[in-house]
Amino acid sequence: MTEAYIYDALRTPRGKGRKDGSLHEVTALRLSAVTLNALKERNNLGGHAVEDVIWGNVTQVMEQGGCLARSAILASDLDQSIPGLAINRFCASGMEAVNLGANQIKGGAGSAYIAGGVEMMGRVPMGSDGAAIAADPSVAMDTYFVPQGISADIIATEYGFTRDDADALAVESQRRAKIAWHEGRFANSVINVRDINGISILDHDEYMRPQTDMQSLGALNPAFQAMGEVMPGFDKIALMKYPHLEKINHIHHAGNSSGIVDGAAAVLIGNKEFGEKHGLKPRARIRATTKIGTDPTIMLTGPVPATQKILADNGMTISDIDLFEVNEAFASVVMLFMEKFKVDHSVVNVNGGSIAMGHPLGATGAIIIGTLLDELERQNKEVGLATLCIASGMGAATIIERV
Repeated sequence: MTEAYIYDALRTPRGKGRKDGSLHEVTALRLSAVTLNALKERNNLGGHAVEDVIWGNVTQVMEQGGCLARSAILASDLDQSIPGLAINRFCASGMEAVNLGANQIKGGAGSAYIAGGVEMMGRVPMGSDGAAIAADPSVAMDTYFVPQGISADIIATEYGFTRDDADALAVESQRRAKIAWHEGRFANSVINVRDINGISILDHDEYMRPQTDMQSLGALNPAFQAMGEVMPGFDKIALMKYPHLEKINHIHHAGNSSGIVDGAAAVLIGNKEFGEKHGLKPRARIRATTKIGTDPTIMLTGPVPATQKILADNGMTISDIDLFEVNEAFASVVMLFMEKFKVDHSVVNVNGGSIAMGHPLGATGAIIIGTLLDELERQNKEVGLATLCIASGMGAATIIERV
């Protein structure tokens, strides 16, 4: 089978997903085009250099609607002969874009792809697409639907994670992100977003709160307790599904959950011949990919079975992995992963994660693959695994190996 290699990976900074965020005046189309242009320029991609652009984004309505991938190509400097595909696997959309491109290369369907994604959460609010899983009673009732924050709290309750456990992980995420930026660990991957006059709009992740400590987090009220206990009372639905639980322990809040941000990311993947033709050196090969469905109520446990599946399918064990990126959608997701695999936090999310820097839904999967690759190179390690939990009960994972 043909090997699929990562030749480059870059991303924009993550801007606060609200009206005073630095990227708020930038559309998803514009930010996508900026990201594609940066990848094109860095790798001298002229003409029909890649087979397709596969672009993830979750809330595909309004300015993020239509086939945003194709619109972004036409708004960028890429050749118009390159088509575009917009995909949505919720939070894993950016990862699924990379995995899909890699697997098509392995199957012989093209020599190279650009894959990644975008989400402008401050401009197109999460949930504004009216997803059936939440809005249509015919499926919501049968699946015992609850919002993701309630799901995260169910995980905490089921596995005995405390508020202090979650807050401590959040403080550490902030500390690691501060160190990573201070030491320039993202310098090769983060592009400077500029306006049409060439003036810098944003050159760093602005959601970070490095001053965060246990005391400041302790002052925050649980974010999902009211919707769980009062109106509309999602805890009752959860307890119908999990009657062995006495009550739901609400431990998550804005400080130990992923931040709402704007951002985009792109990964250039191709076969060996593509690199030779364009004078590019591969940085890693995409060794394996997987996806799986899980319980839709607790919803966010997907990284565990996805990791179990990808390891089993490829004759590997957890000890074969040097570094991990487990998306910090909520603190309990990462804690569950570390507990299930007995993995030390020192090799998980080494540079912080979405709690500190934010989670631009359609882009995050591509972001963490790039972050993982950078860190493997920095530490001179060989094999890394990236994984995400996914709304409505799914998981996805990718294993990369340096070459």
